[in-house]
Amino acid sequence: MSVIEQPAATRHPLKARLGRLAELVATPLVPSDFSDLIDPLRSSTDLRGRIVEIRSETADAATIVIKPGRGWRAHTPGQYLRIGVDIDGVRRWRAYSLTSPLDRADGLITITVKAIPDGLVSNFLVRRARPGLVVQLDQPTGDFTLPATAPAKVLFITGGSGITPVMGMLRNAIDSLDDVVLLHSAPTPDDVIFDAELRELAATGALTLIVRHTDTEGMLEAADLEAIVPDLAERETWACGPVGMLDLLEQHWAITELKPLHTERFRPALAAIGEGGTVTFGTTDLTVDADGATPLLDVGEDAGVLMPSGCRMGICFGCVTPLVEGSVRDLRTGEITSAAEGDGVLVQTCISAAAGACTLAR
Repeated sequence: MSVIEQPAATRHPLKARLGRLAELVATPLVPSDFSDLIDPLRSSTDLRGRIVEIRSETADAATIVIKPGRGWRAHTPGQYLRIGVDIDGVRRWRAYSLTSPLDRADGLITITVKAIPDGLVSNFLVRRARPGLVVQLDQPTGDFTLPATAPAKVLFITGGSGITPVMGMLRNAIDSLDDVVLLHSAPTPDDVIFDAELRELAATGALTLIVRHTDTEGMLEAADLEAIVPDLAERETWACGPVGMLDLLEQHWAITELKPLHTERFRPALAAIGEGGTVTFGTTDLTVDADGATPLLDVGEDAGVLMPSGCRMGICFGCVTPLVEGSVRDLRTGEITSAAEGDGVLVQTCISAAAGACTLAR
């Protein structure tokens, strides 16, 4: 039996005419705009997600379960996403590691957030956000990932919330890793994020877990690694955690003949501190004093200026702002960037500090 389809234009003529009438009445909005209001996850232009659950991990950390909208692309374990939340009428963007398995039947994704002192977005997500909240999303990115062919022996070194990208890897790749050692540091036993899950993996023999409680055992010293992990020289290493810990590891790897070290930083490594100066925000004609250690992004936000932002660690370029005139210092390299009016110089405010008087086009 053959089926002959009518042309789309003649299949439902009344419905088609009503649709065209709705487009005219709704101008400059179209019916799809109103559909976005009813179902914001359907938008094909702005990627959004809806929080469906907030699960406590520790006293100051929580896993945020999100239903992503149409257009979400699967991540590679270890990657992060930028999430935008509206707080007191201002949209704030931050980057968080994805911790969810790729094979979830429900298609949900998770990020695990630790509330840090004075962390506007992290405290909002952990303490104030509620299921049902719609957030903005970017596609996943980042290269802190495992290779397609995993090394025979792997070492993960993590501290605090640095466990989050590694947990993303473990949840997705543990069956393909033959020999895994995880060395994790946290102030106390109650501060270990994913503690029960990690201990279960260790109990089944999936990994060797070494936990260091820094309040009683002190900070991890790179020189102690060979004693803690006797076969260190045979292991490729992935490390994520506080800046100080990563600095020590990178210095140690630079003077030893070890297999590659891969690091993920949640904050940029700072170089020499600039001398500071006055910062003028040209659009608002506001001038404030700034020291040479505070990123211009923080200076602006503290002064009440609406500053674009993203990852806050110099990766996403979401904070790029014109430097009208003056000088700033890159907090990672110490490099000075100067501009005169009309030069069209752009700077990343999240990793730049005042190096004398400067004016930003904000």
